[in-house]
Amino acid sequence: MSTVMLLPHSLNTALSEQRLLKVIAGLANFDATAVAMVARAAAAGGADLIDVACSPALVRLAAAQSGLPICVSAVDPELFPAAVAAGATMLEIGNYDSFYPLGRVFGAVEVLELTLRTKALAADIPLSVTVPHTLPLDQQEQLAIDLVAAGADLIQTEGGSSARPYSAGVQGLIEKAAPTLAAAHVISRAVRVPVLCASGLSAVTLPLAQAAGAAGVGVGSAVNRLNDEIAMVAVVRGLREALVATVAGTIIAK
Repeated sequence: MSTVMLLPHSLNTALSEQRLLKVIAGLANFDATAVAMVARAAAAGGADLIDVACSPALVRLAAAQSGLPICVSAVDPELFPAAVAAGATMLEIGNYDSFYPLGRVFGAVEVLELTLRTKALAADIPLSVTVPHTLPLDQQEQLAIDLVAAGADLIQTEGGSSARPYSAGVQGLIEKAAPTLAAAHVISRAVRVPVLCASGLSAVTLPLAQAAGAAGVGVGSAVNRLNDEIAMVAVVRGLREALVATVAGTIIAK
């Protein structure tokens, strides 16, 4: 049995209906005040899950401020056990965006090795693994297959940092999301685990992620870059409203 079934019922339901909304505080965001604000806004706006940096203190803080399940992100598997002990519900290898400006990229061999190490340390905790957008799509697809064979319970896509939108307005938002949408389309048809589409998404493109086969979406900078909690809540509510429930493969507007 996949450990994804060990997730809270609310998360499994959201995944099965292709409407899970994860708000990402940021892998490199260890600012307790900022994380608390994101956590409160995520809960008030209707998110299902909060993704924070892999710190026991942040896990406890985000859970206390939101009452929501907490996912922790890291690229060092040895950090995960302490976060699990603090109450983390899910693990994420990835959210690599903060590394790319530093010239740090992650290859398929390294991501697979990180996955194997993580499963050895926390075999009974649901694990999501991000497939690097720096790989060609066919290699992203093969890596996703290999990751599932290694024990990954969910696969997350990315691509916002590589997108170069050249249009304004709605067309620009679609161009921004194109890389992660393409990855979600390819990977969701190659693996039998839930696929989370993240990076570069907006309220305009969340339904496109669902249509591409994503069981859920992850949104970070659209929320965590804001400095006003009320504005954060408004954005999360807009994202929540943009998602639709799917029943038996049919998308139904709420």
